[in-house]
Amino acid sequence: MQKNKLLIFFLFALNLILAISFVFSSFLLPKYKVYADSETSAKAMVVIEASTGRVLLNKNMNDQRAMASTTKIMTALICVEKVPNLDEVVLIHDNAVGIEGTSMYLRKGEKLSVRELLYGLMLPSGNDAAMALAYYVGGSEENFVKMMNEKAQALGLKNTHFANPHGLDAEGHYTSAYDLAIITAEAMKHKDFKDIVSTKNVRVKGSKADEPRFLSNKNKLLRTFDGCNGVKTGFTDNAGRCFVGSAERDGMTLVCVVLSCGPMFEDCSKLLEKCFNKYKMREILKEFEIGEKIAVTSGEKKYVETLTKKAFSYPLSDEEYSNIKIVKNCSESLEAPIKKEQEVGNLEIYLNNDLLFSEKIYTISEVKSIKYLDKIWEVVDNWNL
Repeated sequence: MQKNKLLIFFLFALNLILAISFVFSSFLLPKYKVYADSETSAKAMVVIEASTGRVLLNKNMNDQRAMASTTKIMTALICVEKVPNLDEVVLIHDNAVGIEGTSMYLRKGEKLSVRELLYGLMLPSGNDAAMALAYYVGGSEENFVKMMNEKAQALGLKNTHFANPHGLDAEGHYTSAYDLAIITAEAMKHKDFKDIVSTKNVRVKGSKADEPRFLSNKNKLLRTFDGCNGVKTGFTDNAGRCFVGSAERDGMTLVCVVLSCGPMFEDCSKLLEKCFNKYKMREILKEFEIGEKIAVTSGEKKYVETLTKKAFSYPLSDEEYSNIKIVKNCSESLEAPIKKEQEVGNLEIYLNNDLLFSEKIYTISEVKSIKYLDKIWEVVDNWNL
C-alpha cells in the first residue's frame, strides 16, 4: 500500500514538473528558440550565391519591408564607388552632429577621412557618419539619396526605395530581402568595402590624435561563424531586428538576409550552414577551354581547333551537378579560308531544362585555302595592305 502511494505521488510530481516546464518554455522563454533547423522566424529571408546571384533559400524574398541600418550597405557602396581616395579628409557638416540613434559621436568642426567615417558607419552603425558621408559625397542629403535610388535602379531592383542614408524609419524607405542581397553582393566586389565590413575592431584617430575612438563591429558572426566576412546589423521599432551576413568557404561566397528576425544571428548561421552543406561551387567550363576539332575542306590543314573564352562556375548540389548537360551547336565541317577567332558555333549549359549559360565557340587559328582563286585574292589583299 505504501509503495502504491509513493508511486502515485511520484507520477503526480513528474506531471507537475512537465506542466510547469511547458508553461515556462511557452510563455517565459523567447519563442524564437523553438523552431526546426530548416525554418526561420524572419518575416522575410533569402540566401544567394554572390557571384551568380542564384537564390538558394528564400521566404517572402520580394516583400517590401523596412530594413533599418542595413540601409548603410548602399550608403557605403555609393561612397566606395564615388570617392577615388578613401583617405580624403572630410570636414564634418553641422547637420551630421547629434543625429538620433546609434552614433560614432562626431563633433562639430571635426575632420576625419572617408575611410574612418566608413568604419564608423559600418562597425558601430553611426547615423552621424552616414549623414557626414552623404553631405561630403552628395553635397546634400537629398542629392545623396537620389544617388542611392539611381544605383538601385541601375542594379535592376524592383522593390527598393531610399529616403535617407542611415535607415531610420521613414515613409518611402524600404527594400526586400532579395534586393538587399543583390546590393550586398555588388558592394562585396569592392576590396575597400570588404576589408571594412570584415574588421572586428579598429582604432580611429580623427582630428585629435590624443582622443582616438575604439570602434567594435556589432556583427557577432565575425567571431563565431567559420568564413564570415561581413556585413551589417540593423534595428528600429518598425523594421525589427535585421541582419545581412556574408561568408566564404571553398571559393563560394554566400549572402544571407533576414528581415524582422528576433534571433537574427542564430537564424543566419543556420541558413548559411545549411546552404554550405548542400551546395558547392562547381567549375563547369574553364577560361579559354579547348574544344573539339572541326574538319576543314579546301584548306592547308585538315582540321581546325576550337575554344570557348569565358569560364563558368555555378553553385550546385550533388544531385544537380549530375544533371548538368552541355550542348554544343557547331558546324561539322568548315570550308577554308578560316580566320583566327572566327565564330563557328555556341555552347549552352543546362540544368535539367533551364539554360544557365551560353558562350560562343571560336577557332584557335587561321586556315588558308588551297584553291587557286583564293590564293590570287590573298595576294591582292596583301598588296592593298
